[in-house]
Amino acid sequence: MSHQAVFPQFIKVLALISPLVLAACDPMTAQPAAPVRPVLVTSARYEAQVSDRSFVGIVRPRIESDLGFRVAGKVSRRLVEVGTRVEGGQPLAVLDEVDLALQAEQAAAELRAATGVLAQATAAEGRANELRQKGWSTDAQLDQARAAADEARARLNRAERSVELTKNSLSYATLVADASGVVTATLIEPGQVVAAGQTAIRLARLAEKEVVVAIPETLLTRAKSGEAQVSIWSNPDKRYTARLRELAPSADPATRTYLAKFSLPEAGDEVQLGMTATLTLSEPASERVARLPLSALFNQGQGPSVYVADEKGAITLRRVSVKSYERDDVLISDGVEEGANVVALGVQKLDPAQKVKIVSALSF
Repeated sequence: MSHQAVFPQFIKVLALISPLVLAACDPMTAQPAAPVRPVLVTSARYEAQVSDRSFVGIVRPRIESDLGFRVAGKVSRRLVEVGTRVEGGQPLAVLDEVDLALQAEQAAAELRAATGVLAQATAAEGRANELRQKGWSTDAQLDQARAAADEARARLNRAERSVELTKNSLSYATLVADASGVVTATLIEPGQVVAAGQTAIRLARLAEKEVVVAIPETLLTRAKSGEAQVSIWSNPDKRYTARLRELAPSADPATRTYLAKFSLPEAGDEVQLGMTATLTLSEPASERVARLPLSALFNQGQGPSVYVADEKGAITLRRVSVKSYERDDVLISDGVEEGANVVALGVQKLDPAQKVKIVSALSF
């Protein structure tokens, strides 16, 4: 075949290929626009970084007293039961008063006898003094009369004190509450003979309650200077401010923990003795950080970053400063603004030039 015959056919093939080559060189026709990708975002909220530690404790009264009779005797009646609420001065138990009443009557009789003896001795002293002034008696007789009168006065004084003591002993036969509170234990029964000072009734004052917990030695500083809050298991949504009142000076030899007592000045009647409570210790407010899910973090060797989406659907890769890592979260100190929409999932598949659509937001 001659060159003249091949050339026209070559021209025809070139005419067919040229549009295809031009189309391949045109970026508008070669690469269609990437589709808008839906993303899940979370809002960046900065707050003070607080590290909390919780301990289980028991609600106890600050003051719990063991009350007992101040005299010995046989229990006649017990007027309260465990759980009884009492007021200050309310009777709790009574002893048999027969012997105490007899002692009071005996003291009264001694007082009457001492009064008569004193009257007689005083009269004798007056007569002896008068006779001595007239010279009809000696100094020895006058001194003897004065000594008898002094002895009678001392006997009367002793009898008066004895009457007071027996009256007090008779009043001690009734055990009364020294303050308002609730009975937590009854250790006597009617018919029982008790000694003076023996514990009869245990009374817990309700004026102030506290939570008793065991603190490990690594957290003693936080217990002394940190913020403490208490929640009751029966009502976990309610929080009570707590203050450290007492910290044991030495550790328990078995558990190696320190017994701490935190007072609850705001606790009302809904907080009952013996309830289980959770004490939360917080460090003082420190650096402000934002908590984000770990899935929002993006790192390809240039440091940790996150994608931030704006209202128009554009995304920007922002470098962030990581404060600490937790099991499911990351705490950042800066890099994104307050309230910024941070992409929470699928950051490895995003392209900064790609448009996104916010379909949902995580409350984090």
